[in-house]
Amino acid sequence: MTCWMNLGQNLKVNAKKFPATVALKDRSRSFTYPQTNERVNRLSSSLLGLGLSQGDRIAVLMENSIEIIELYLATAKTGLVIVPINFRLVGPEISYITNNSDAKAFIVHDEFAAEVDRVKTELINIAADNYFVVGAQRDGYRPYETLIDSGSALEPEIAVAPEDTWILIYTSGTTGKPKGVIRSHASHIAFYLINAVDFGFNEHDICMNVMPLCHINSTFFTFIFLYIGASVYVHPAQSFRPEEILEIVEREKITFISLIPTHYNLILNAPEDALKRDVSSIRKLLCSSAPVRKSMKECIMGYFKGVELYEGYGSTEAGIVTVLKPEYQMKKLGSIGFETLGTEFVKVLDIDGKEVPDGEVGELYSRGPMLFDEYYKLPDKTAESFVDGWFSAGDMARKDADGFFEIIDRKDNMIITGGENVYPSEVEEVVGSHPDIFDAAVIGLPDDKWGERVAAVVIKKAGADLDEDSLRTYCKDKMAGYKRPKDVIFIEADAMPRTATGKILHRILREKFA
Repeated sequence: MTCWMNLGQNLKVNAKKFPATVALKDRSRSFTYPQTNERVNRLSSSLLGLGLSQGDRIAVLMENSIEIIELYLATAKTGLVIVPINFRLVGPEISYITNNSDAKAFIVHDEFAAEVDRVKTELINIAADNYFVVGAQRDGYRPYETLIDSGSALEPEIAVAPEDTWILIYTSGTTGKPKGVIRSHASHIAFYLINAVDFGFNEHDICMNVMPLCHINSTFFTFIFLYIGASVYVHPAQSFRPEEILEIVEREKITFISLIPTHYNLILNAPEDALKRDVSSIRKLLCSSAPVRKSMKECIMGYFKGVELYEGYGSTEAGIVTVLKPEYQMKKLGSIGFETLGTEFVKVLDIDGKEVPDGEVGELYSRGPMLFDEYYKLPDKTAESFVDGWFSAGDMARKDADGFFEIIDRKDNMIITGGENVYPSEVEEVVGSHPDIFDAAVIGLPDDKWGERVAAVVIKKAGADLDEDSLRTYCKDKMAGYKRPKDVIFIEADAMPRTATGKILHRILREKFA
């Protein structure tokens, strides 16, 4: 009988195959595969000892850490379901996700416990003794390490099937209330095997995890390395200092990092001394989660000389759908590539569900082995997202004659001004290329004459002397008049609303400036 091993089950195999390989490392700790497997077995035993059974949910509100990875591994071994919660959320949002997911235990980093305390009385499914804290002890929480110390080192005797649910992860809410996305072990196994081939990863790689482990990106592009027997260095998501990142790359001989455009922008603008670090160990880089401007992509490849740069497109629901591989980076600037291995041909459909001709914009639909199962408790939303088995995350795209795709924008972000469709990403590309601009977002604001008018929300580089008129002049010969920003709004960097992975929340900007 065919049997695919999930990430937790495969850990015991890697403990035998790679006994001397470091599986997990942070600035002060290091665990080999056998050590990691023993800790995860003890954790698994203790979680089941709480009275939890296969299919029960565990909410986790944690920073990037070895502990949260252990929880992912332990839930995979035991058939429990992990519910990762974005650590940037506050009490009411935490309460909604915890209750909506029917979580029966809660594990939190000490720095976030105060937010949990605010809503503890609202968390109706969690017993008082099923709260645990990582880090400093707090009243009302049991220490996480007691779960490790008190558990059995033996492998859990539980049959977990590939089709069983592993992760219930809530969408970032770029367009509204978060939806619970049910993902199976099988969908993640497919990801690991497909992308190990597509990206050419192997057991000698050392991945640096920077993206938040409460987000789907890290459950893909960090755990793939644990699946194949490579090493993972865990870095806090809230502490992205380019000087520190480059120092770690040099010291740990990192070979791969998955980053977003904001991260790359910070690195490229780091102090000169930091940029002198030896980054030659990096052999592959991924840019994902948000569109990367063409000019930035050229700068990335100029700094990380000889690196293989990949750009990926996907979603919490679909996994990774397309990849732009290194050999096409300069030939297909602005593209997200073509379908990943094992994925059906992507479709670009009009509002009537018919495929549009090459070069025309439509909604992108995909189907493949990395797809999610459903939205939790939302059958109507699940049905709305599919057309004959093909899923859409709401992104508008077009395909060129060579079969390469380009994301134009999210459907919900499109601006209609005077009857013309304006895609913010196209305007952001031009505005963001100004040498005095660090980052920018383009939104539509209500307009009595045109219905909507284009507005640019801009973060200037430190010390830059830029005003509205000079930016308008810069844009004048670079795009049609109806696309050019009518309003220019300057804000500080920390005022730009973002998801945990750095995606700009256009919806929040529209609400703020409308």
